[in-house]
Amino acid sequence: MKRTIENIEYEQNSIDIAVFAKALGHPTRVEILKYLDSQSCCFTGDLVDVFPIAQSTISQHLKELKNAGLIQGELKPPKIRYCIDRENWEKARLLFDEFLK
Repeated sequence: MKRTIENIEYEQNSIDIAVFAKALGHPTRVEILKYLDSQSCCFTGDLVDVFPIAQSTISQHLKELKNAGLIQGELKPPKIRYCIDRENWEKARLLFDEFLK
């Protein structure tokens, strides 16, 4: 399937790679993904304990990763539990693997 952006037609895989790459474009987000991959799930507060940055900054990074589909959040009032979206994680791995061959 193709999609037109700015008058250019792109394959969906190219768009998906760009979305994943943008989400991976900050070292903190890469570290968050590595941490989440080693856990079953965690809460925002857990990440604040691991990374020496403000909760608002962690939340912004989580938002970017969630928007890209690399993580998912489950509301557990009053907190949100985050974990890797395994389906999209595998999709990203396969797309990057094929792209970087």
